Amino acid sequence: MAVVLMLLLAGCSGDAPPAALPRPVKTLLIEVAPVSDVGSVTGEIKARTESDLGFRIGGRLRERLVDVGALVAREEVLARLDDTNERNAVRIAEAQLAAAKAELQDAEGNEARQRELLQRGFTTQVNYDAALRRLKTAQANVASAEVNLKDAQERLGYTLLHADNIGVITAVGAQPGQVVASGQMVVRLARTGEKEAVFNVAEQMFRAVPRDPLIEVALLSDPSIKANGRVREIAPSADPVTRTFTVRIALHDPPNEMRLGSAVVGRVVLEARQVAVLPPVALFKDGEDPAVWLVDPAASTVFLRKVTVLRYENDRVLISEGLANGDRVVIAGVQRLRPGMKVRLLEDTAK
Repeated sequence: MAVVLMLLLAGCSGDAPPAALPRPVKTLLIEVAPVSDVGSVTGEIKARTESDLGFRIGGRLRERLVDVGALVAREEVLARLDDTNERNAVRIAEAQLAAAKAELQDAEGNEARQRELLQRGFTTQVNYDAALRRLKTAQANVASAEVNLKDAQERLGYTLLHADNIGVITAVGAQPGQVVASGQMVVRLARTGEKEAVFNVAEQMFRAVPRDPLIEVALLSDPSIKANGRVREIAPSADPVTRTFTVRIALHDPPNEMRLGSAVVGRVVLEARQVAVLPPVALFKDGEDPAVWLVDPAASTVFLRKVTVLRYENDRVLISEGLANGDRVVIAGVQRLRPGMKVRLLEDTAK
């Protein structure tokens, strides 16, 4: 019995469970540096005022005198319609006015004669009234013919398309021989006086930007060519495809190298702040406050520290307080950590 009991006790006893292995973690060594912008977006230079110019009447385009890139002056002729019908209408209106004036001249003479005869008693009041009615009708016909002639002349003038201001042609919408409708865009004119930078901005960036910020705009091909500006207009609704908002920046004295259509980069300039930059996945919560896991290099353990977030951006978080140079922050697997847990740096393994 004693031998059996000893064998049973030997079978039930085992080795003690091995100690938990240190958890491998990916970390980031903190380097605090000044940051004075909230990211950048790419856009292009456009004219503040850009007009689609077209004829006030429809017709066949006989001639287009400008192409894309042409500089034009105020009232310069840009295109012409076939004006055969309009010229014929002017001639008809001129003939009608001449006939109305001849009729008026005859009616004036007749009315004068009837008035004199009535005063002498050689005609009746009825005859004079008829002459007077004829005179008034002739006067109305002349006024109507003059209006018709003016309308025909204006319509003839509508066959010429004039530039409404000094500018440059940025697009054309019709070719000679094409029949265009009233108001259809024939050329697009951009005024060369004021330039703007136009960007498509994601909604997240608006949260990090203060009210009325200073915007620095630089050429994409040559960042040394810069201009500053302020936000002039923000689209009230997002683009249905890209879900971005169109923002127009009014530039102050842009250099000549910023030509219309040039690609530019825009940055919001803020007061420089000393911050640490972390990926969003590195953040943890200590109660209701944001925190991060730091590695204690002496004990190879982790502990939690509260931090102050300056702002959130698309792919990074800026920490203004709570971190210093040389701190090592865990940036992966933070949800599986607990205070005092032993860890092993993946960077050390890589070595």
